[in-house]
Amino acid sequence: MAINLDAMRAKLDQSKNGGKSSGKSSTMWRPKAGDQMIRILPTADGDPFREFHFHYNVGKNPGIYCNKRNDGGECAICDFASKLWRDGVENDDQNLKNEAKKMFARKRYYSPVLVRGHESDGVKIWAYGKTAYETLLGYVLDPDYGDITDVEVGTDIKLTYSIPGTPGSFPKTVLQPRRRPSVLCDDAIADCQHLIDSVPDIDNLFDVKTAEDVQALLDGYLSSDNSAESSSNETQKFKKQSGESVDKAFAAFMTDE
Repeated sequence: MAINLDAMRAKLDQSKNGGKSSGKSSTMWRPKAGDQMIRILPTADGDPFREFHFHYNVGKNPGIYCNKRNDGGECAICDFASKLWRDGVENDDQNLKNEAKKMFARKRYYSPVLVRGHESDGVKIWAYGKTAYETLLGYVLDPDYGDITDVEVGTDIKLTYSIPGTPGSFPKTVLQPRRRPSVLCDDAIADCQHLIDSVPDIDNLFDVKTAEDVQALLDGYLSSDNSAESSSNETQKFKKQSGESVDKAFAAFMTDE
């Protein structure tokens, strides 16, 4: 029996991560500086360009899934950021408004991709910004390209990634489809249907926290001295209330319309 390469990759993944599978991190893909060729893969629901909202700049959390913007649920961070913004407007405090904007949910876009030259790594999920998103949709809606994900007449895309060289600047992504259509699966891919079937459900990739967990993360952040939002008039008002914990103070704050 031939060696099971998928099993070997899983073993290597576990070994590099202290005996634990890296899960989501091994699925995500980030382009390197320079040129690379990718193929965006079709999905079962016909939408390979997905958008999600996350909160950043809330403690050391890399990104908190926003239950309100994504699913219409409750989100303490959204509510607090809105109140912080209003506090800044009412007091003509630009610093508070800037901090509120940092906490507002930001949109990120995700697509399943195959990285050419690394087909053996399997399907990856690429996260990107609004400019790349609009560029990709523009190609899809352009009759000269059409469905760039089609397995028979789709198009590989040359991705050029530039790392910012100056503080405050942002990475730049340039996308250019190949002029000629091409099949998805060539000699480097033994089982094309298996590849398509292995495209993960992007909806299940993220850590969706309960409303209570999000509240706890925000409370912990507001109670720290590193929270710039703690200078808010509203936040200070509740922190100074004797005999009340931060949790109770914030609960009162959230109901103070």
